[in-house]
Amino acid sequence: MSSKRYPEEFRIEAVKQVTERGHPVAEVASRIGVSQHSLYEWLKRYSLPPVERDELQGQAAEIRRLKAELKRVSEERDILKKAAAYFAKESR
Repeated sequence: MSSKRYPEEFRIEAVKQVTERGHPVAEVASRIGVSQHSLYEWLKRYSLPPVERDELQGQAAEIRRLKAELKRVSEERDILKKAAAYFAKESR
């Protein structure tokens, strides 16, 4: 799987070719050298107004942060459970 990164302006222009100029997704994807799947993802992301797009990106960042925090807290809880079990066993 390729890990090419395309500039945001490139992606927006590709989306405009589909949404504003009416070109088929398959045609645009083959012409610019990206997969149709990528172009459909870009359509989902860049067909929204900029304000909504920024809001969604902010929400996605918050979700990533919360997932990382949940993982850390869960690991801490598991460590404390094991420590409590160890000390309970030692006190007998």
